[in-house]
Amino acid sequence: MRKADGGSVLFIGNATTLIRYNGFTLLTDPNFLHRGQRAHLGYGLTSRRLLDPAMEVEDLPPLDAVVLSHLHGDHWDRVARAGLDQATPVITTPHAARRLRKQGFERAVGLRTWQEHQLRNGTDALTVTAVPARHAPGPAEALLPPVMGSVLEFRREGRVDLRLHISGDTLMDRRLHQIPRRFPDLDVGIVHLGGTKLLGALMVTMDGRQGADWVDLISPRRVLPVHYDDYTVFSSGLDDFREHMERSGHADRVVHLDRGDTYTLPVRPPAPART
Repeated sequence: MRKADGGSVLFIGNATTLIRYNGFTLLTDPNFLHRGQRAHLGYGLTSRRLLDPAMEVEDLPPLDAVVLSHLHGDHWDRVARAGLDQATPVITTPHAARRLRKQGFERAVGLRTWQEHQLRNGTDALTVTAVPARHAPGPAEALLPPVMGSVLEFRREGRVDLRLHISGDTLMDRRLHQIPRRFPDLDVGIVHLGGTKLLGALMVTMDGRQGADWVDLISPRRVLPVHYDDYTVFSSGLDDFREHMERSGHADRVVHLDRGDTYTLPVRPPAPART
């Protein structure tokens, strides 16, 4: 059996990361607007970007796929739309996939909750599973684009080398309880925070307290917080999350990445040989 290559997560900004593992290269929630530019959130709402991304879209390496949690302007912006190769598969919700195909991204794949999509590279495989997420409380959920979380399972010759979960823009919700039942052994969790407030009142992403509750529920071995200070609609910064993680006793799981920083992803040790 060949040994896993391992890999890394590069934090570009907002919810945008570049994930490399076992020969696969993935981009998440591409947002390449610059400081001062506005992301369009629907219904005439916009939010001003406060910080520049660590990388420009034209500097990206060749991608095997984009994993897109939902179609909002701070996750798929006009710069990404113009700059990404339209032949790149985009793994996302059915709602977003329909719209992306109209934009020329004909290989967009829409996954319903618990559906899977697999990429292969020789004996290596990557399975992306769509998992529940809820972007707004109560009836307000119908006003926002559908969202998915995702679980990425990297396999080499059939063996799982890494299992990584991306929360997507979500609030804590009873539907999330199904995730650890189906995926009880997660190596890394990328959690979208920020306590995003629309119209200054309606919270539509997790704040620090909910983020700590998410870690307690999902229980990844390491947690990479993202999506907490790039836009004016965010009300809960990284310190809020850290404080609640200290209270919950899970502070040692948190890996903080500044923009442009890289986290080296773990490789699971081989299973002991049977005797």
